[in-house]
Amino acid sequence: MRLSGRSSTRAGRLVAVAIAAAVVAEIAVVVLSPTPPEVEPASVEESAYFGDEQIERARDFRGGQRNLMLIGLGAELGALALLACGRPRSVRGLLERAGARPLLGAAATGAGISLLLSAIGLPTGLIAHERAVDVGLSTQGLGEWLVDRAKAAGIGVVMAALGGLLLIALQRRLPRLWWLAGSGAVVLYAVVISWLAPVVLAPLFNDFEALPEGATRARVLELADRAGVDVGEVYVVDASRRSTALNAYVGGLGSSKRVVLYDNLLDRAERAELESVVAHELGHVAGNDIPRGILFVALAAPLGMLTLAVGGSGMAKRWGAEPGTPAALPAYALMLTVVAFAIGLAGNQLSRAVEASADDFALRLTDDPQGLVDLQLRLAKTNLADPDPGSPLDRVLRTHPSTVDRIGAAVAFGDHGG
Repeated sequence: MRLSGRSSTRAGRLVAVAIAAAVVAEIAVVVLSPTPPEVEPASVEESAYFGDEQIERARDFRGGQRNLMLIGLGAELGALALLACGRPRSVRGLLERAGARPLLGAAATGAGISLLLSAIGLPTGLIAHERAVDVGLSTQGLGEWLVDRAKAAGIGVVMAALGGLLLIALQRRLPRLWWLAGSGAVVLYAVVISWLAPVVLAPLFNDFEALPEGATRARVLELADRAGVDVGEVYVVDASRRSTALNAYVGGLGSSKRVVLYDNLLDRAERAELESVVAHELGHVAGNDIPRGILFVALAAPLGMLTLAVGGSGMAKRWGAEPGTPAALPAYALMLTVVAFAIGLAGNQLSRAVEASADDFALRLTDDPQGLVDLQLRLAKTNLADPDPGSPLDRVLRTHPSTVDRIGAAVAFGDHGG
C-alpha cells in the first residue's frame, strides 16, 4: 500500500526528528561522560576467576530474565498499538465519554492505561520472580511480592493520571509548542523524583535506618573525609527481606542525599570488600552523578518530546483521534514507550562510563585493587551475574561494565602501581 503525500511527508519528518534525537542523545553521552581512567582495563579471561558451572548457571538465569523483560515489553507495545489503532468498540465508547470532560478524562485514561500495562506485565513478572526464588536470589514470598507489585502499580496509576492530564492540558493550551513545555516538565519531574524518591517512595517498600555508631560507620565517614565528600547521611536498608543480593547505592538531592547500604552487604562482605563498595558510592557523590543524569535528561528531552509530538500526533490522526483529546493518549503512550526505550539505550552508555569512573575513584581512594577484585567475585556469585555477557543485546542493555571488565580495571590499576 502506497502512502499518501501527506502521510509520506509526516513519516519523513518523523524519521528526521528521530535521527536528530538519537544524535543529540549520543552527543550528550560524549559530553557528560566523566574522564575515563588513565589505564585501560587489563584483558582477563572469565575462566581464570569463574568455573564453567557458575558461568553457565548465571548465563541461563540472566538470559531468561532478559528474555522475559523483552517479552513483557513486546506485550505492552502490542496492547498499546491495539488501543491506538484497533480501538475495540468498548474502548472507543469509554474514550468518547472521557472526551466530554477532556482534562478529567485524560487523567482517567492515563490511569486506565497504566493499570492495563501493569496487568499485562504481571505474568512475565511472576515468572521472573519464581525463577529468582528457584535459584535462591529472591527471599520474598508470593503474597509479599504481589503486595509490592500492587504498590508499584498504584504509584504508576497516580503518575500516569497526572501525566495524561498535563499532556492534554499543554496540547490544548499550546497546540504547536506543547512538546517544548513538555520537555521542561520532564526535566522538572526528574529533579523532583530524584529529590523525593528516597524519602517518599522508597520507604513504601523498605525500612531504612541510619547506620549505627560503630566501626563501620566510623570507617565510612573516614573514607568520606579522605575523599572530601559530603555524603549527607548513610543508611542501612532491609534488603534481606526480599533478596540475597548484595548492593549499595547513592540517592537523593540536597537534603535527601544519602548513601544506602544493603543489610546483606554489611552482614556478609569482608572489610576490604565493604570499603571498596563504600568508596565506589562516594565516587558517585564526588562525581555529582545524579545531577549528571538529570542533565542528560535535560539535553535529550526536547528532541525526544518533539519525536513524541510528531509520531504520536501522526498516529492519533491516522487512527481517528484528535490531539488534545483523551482518545489520542494511547497513541502517545505507544510512542512514548518507544522513545523512552531508545533514549534509555544512550543513557545506558552514560551509566557504564559513570560506573567505570566510580570504580576508578574507589581504587584511588582505597589503593586496594584486590579488594575490588574480591568484591566483584562475591557480587557475581551472590547476585548470579553473568561475568562477561557476549551478545550485542546484552551489551546495549547493560548499565554497568561487565564483571570481567571491572576485574580487569583492578588488575590494571595494580599492575601500574595505582
